[in-house]
Amino acid sequence: MTNSEGGQIRVVFLVFYYEAWDALAGIHDLMRTSSQFDVTVISIPRRFSSEAPFAEEDEVSHYFDRLGVTHLRYNFDDSFEGLERLKAQKPDYVFINYPWQRNYQPGYRVDQLTEFTKVCYVPYYSAPLVIEPDQEGVAPHLYMQRSHQLASLVFTQDKNVHLAYANTSRGNEHVYITGTPKLDALVSKVSHGEKSWPLDNPGNFKMIWAPHHSFSPAWLNFGNFPSMFEDMLQFASDNSTVDIVLRPHPLMFRTLIDRDVIAESVLDDWLAKWNSLPNTSVDSQDDVALLFGAADLMVTDGISFLAEYPLATNKPGIFFENPEHWPLSDLGELAVRANIKVSTFAEFLEQFEAVRSSGLPDFARQISNLREVAQPFPGLATSKIVEVVLSDYSSGTELVDKSLVTETAWENRAGSEPAWD
Repeated sequence: MTNSEGGQIRVVFLVFYYEAWDALAGIHDLMRTSSQFDVTVISIPRRFSSEAPFAEEDEVSHYFDRLGVTHLRYNFDDSFEGLERLKAQKPDYVFINYPWQRNYQPGYRVDQLTEFTKVCYVPYYSAPLVIEPDQEGVAPHLYMQRSHQLASLVFTQDKNVHLAYANTSRGNEHVYITGTPKLDALVSKVSHGEKSWPLDNPGNFKMIWAPHHSFSPAWLNFGNFPSMFEDMLQFASDNSTVDIVLRPHPLMFRTLIDRDVIAESVLDDWLAKWNSLPNTSVDSQDDVALLFGAADLMVTDGISFLAEYPLATNKPGIFFENPEHWPLSDLGELAVRANIKVSTFAEFLEQFEAVRSSGLPDFARQISNLREVAQPFPGLATSKIVEVVLSDYSSGTELVDKSLVTETAWENRAGSEPAWD
């Protein structure tokens, strides 16, 4: 299997959202150990608000250093310098795990990449669990962004997403139902007994608290942190035999401050108190599978963990529901049913005491129903994705013809989240 110049298939993993590297890690590892591929990982800057500069490439690089992943660092103020270097590598494929183009420097956006290479998109989330208000069917932001429109290959585990692409101008011949490497990796690690816990309190009950970052009806609106963070601090203080590891969404603290949900001084004071307790911790970067493997219970307000935790551990978590959240997809409803649902802190306390005294209830049937949809090919997502790439390369398909895309990209539509530049 050779490219037009002879040799291996050149694949680049272009990464700034390292928090979801697990969506790509298995693909990278399988390709790296195959003689058919020449693999390069590149860390690039990012930003998550209009006021922020592009930055944090050093964090991305440090993450790869910790994992021992060899990578190039494209930490250029002018991203088009990096683009020229990327072009010089002549990649056959560039893998991305993050669709929102405004978070990329201009030189690395999909319109630029698809001028000279094939983009492969593997979603950073494990399952499409939400639909948009007043929108029938699959949420357009899951398949109508520019990254979706121009990717040569798209990988999903959801048949409804696959069908949604069929109704676009390009159709869905480039979209493959493979399952997700992220879920497969979580399930594999937990089933093999991999575990780690940041607190050293022998005999304590171990609980993960995983709050989401969305705090507005304008976007998802699952987050309950502002309504419960003081109660949870008091709960931790009152229950010294319960370890609580706070696993915030990677964007949560930033969102709380940037959108004036909680004053920075209030949040800093709360974090100081939280971190001062012997039975509490904040863990935002370590492999979540290791926490799942060690925990007795998870409490979350959404979104991905609603599916990931039950599938990885075969145990229900507690879903602390914000009743004003965006509607759930069919898969999202299955995920919720695989968890214990509460909507007030009093209800959480009641369920927590029931778990402590009687153990977790049996949700085997609900989790099995979820697994049937969320993991169509359990354990095989990575190999199936690599097989698709090999087949596509062998077929000699052309770069995407942009003239075939006739719809306005989701992010450019009125009422959506426009580009910041």
